[in-house]
Amino acid sequence: MKNRIFTVFTAVLFCTVGVVAADRAHTLKVYNWADYIDMDNVLNTFPAWYKAQTGEEVEVIYQTFDINESMLTQIEVGKEDYDVVCPSEYIIERMLKLNLLQKIQKELVPEGIYYFDNVSPFVVDKFQQMAPEGVVATDYTVGYMGGTTGWLYNPKALEDNGVDASLLNSWSALINPVFKNHIYVKDAFRDVYSVLVLYAYREELAAGKVTKEELMTDITDERIARVENLLNEAKDNIAGWEVDFGKEEMTKGKMWLNLSWSGDAQWAIDEASEVGVTLKYVVPQEGSNVWYDGWVIPIYAKNPKAATFFIDYMCKPENAIYNMEEIGYVSVIATPEIFEWANDAEAWPETVDASYFFGDIAQNAHLNPVQYADISIINKCALMHDAGGQTEALIAMWNRVKGDNLSTSIVVFLALFIIGVIACGAYLISKNNRHKTSKKRR
Repeated sequence: MKNRIFTVFTAVLFCTVGVVAADRAHTLKVYNWADYIDMDNVLNTFPAWYKAQTGEEVEVIYQTFDINESMLTQIEVGKEDYDVVCPSEYIIERMLKLNLLQKIQKELVPEGIYYFDNVSPFVVDKFQQMAPEGVVATDYTVGYMGGTTGWLYNPKALEDNGVDASLLNSWSALINPVFKNHIYVKDAFRDVYSVLVLYAYREELAAGKVTKEELMTDITDERIARVENLLNEAKDNIAGWEVDFGKEEMTKGKMWLNLSWSGDAQWAIDEASEVGVTLKYVVPQEGSNVWYDGWVIPIYAKNPKAATFFIDYMCKPENAIYNMEEIGYVSVIATPEIFEWANDAEAWPETVDASYFFGDIAQNAHLNPVQYADISIINKCALMHDAGGQTEALIAMWNRVKGDNLSTSIVVFLALFIIGVIACGAYLISKNNRHKTSKKRR
């Protein structure tokens, strides 16, 4: 979900304010993306539900992050004792490889409230694709939300400027000069790399020389270089790298395009409609990444029991609906209740084939195409994977691109600022030395 320059920690403590409860066995520490849960109808109601099922009290400490890698560092290096965390799929893959996860104690949950099986088999299979050999992914992780990456755009802004919206059927829009200074790009190096590598190797893909799965899993220096060249070519078009403000700027009609996650796109589409702005979302023809975030219990968790019940609680159909209505992303839950709620011919007169997700009942379903992409789009997408030893190379590439994108005025300002700091420091040191000398003279 999902992401991502500086880590933002927002602590919300329920039942206890400002301090960590002393009784750790009755405290649940949740670490999640910002704006990624229905606080009132889901998070706030968990303690009462937990007590009704177990007879035990639990206090919830809720913290948020906006970068996968920073979250991982908190656990891997800082050994933080979060009980339940919601990383993206490639980070879950890395955590499995590094033995940073505990098994989810599903045997503790009674049959009458056992909701883990509500996850779509399609998503279960995707999670298994990232598990090391011999590891059953569902023993360690349960999906939460998912989606695609594409273009969120303002059709009126394009029309007013004589730009054909069909250009957005390709990732080439990123380097098309008609979009100069009118594109926001997610500050998420893995997501951006994964979609642009499909575009960079579109000819090889068409010729069958490589598969999209190979491009996602085998991250080579050559492939990184191709993507870097595309990003450098696009820098005149990129108005900014955004973590979360891009969707809000789009709702205000201040930008033409935003390379966006589908959930953020849906949120922006809904918000924009409230103020009379129409936004749309499209996945380019070259394909994209299909991504998923999932719940895990880190190795240093102190309350795996409450964490297990919390994950199960997230799989209740009514909670999945609450969360989808609140945040715009699509839940991995695929029960008849979810399909009935989502299937709306009045709202979505055109049909999509979402049988991959819900089964045959959804072959011609009236579903929101932003949230439930048609199978023709899903077939063009691939799951992101852990970059392994190439992670540092990807980060270095990303930093080079963003550094090169600094305007001359910003560079000059930074240079003058640094010079000023040095000069000020030299003055203070000199003054201090003179002050010390005068004291000695006295």
